[in-house]
Amino acid sequence: MEILDVQSEDRNGLVHVALRGELDLSSVGKVQEELRRVEASSPRVVVLDLSKLTFLDSTGLRCLVTADERARDEGRRVVIVRGPEAVQRVFSITRLDDRLEMVDDASTVA
Repeated sequence: MEILDVQSEDRNGLVHVALRGELDLSSVGKVQEELRRVEASSPRVVVLDLSKLTFLDSTGLRCLVTADERARDEGRRVVIVRGPEAVQRVFSITRLDDRLEMVDDASTVA
């Protein structure tokens, strides 16, 4: 089994990127590569689904924050689907849950 599985799906201008496994120093390159590929088509919204993520370290967190910064600079949105408690704790401790757009369910993103 891979440490991290990344799957993307285009949904009419909204790209859903689902992460499953551990997002850390060893796997962050895979996410960065996929985000660059997705961003090249300039979707209006990128949904980063962390609901199946089991671990997030500071390197992974930085990857998500920089994706949000790039989107804002380009007039797009990044919406993060909340992960399990262990993943959400990282956002809470850093208070990034106040800064980033977060939802409980990807189906609520328009």
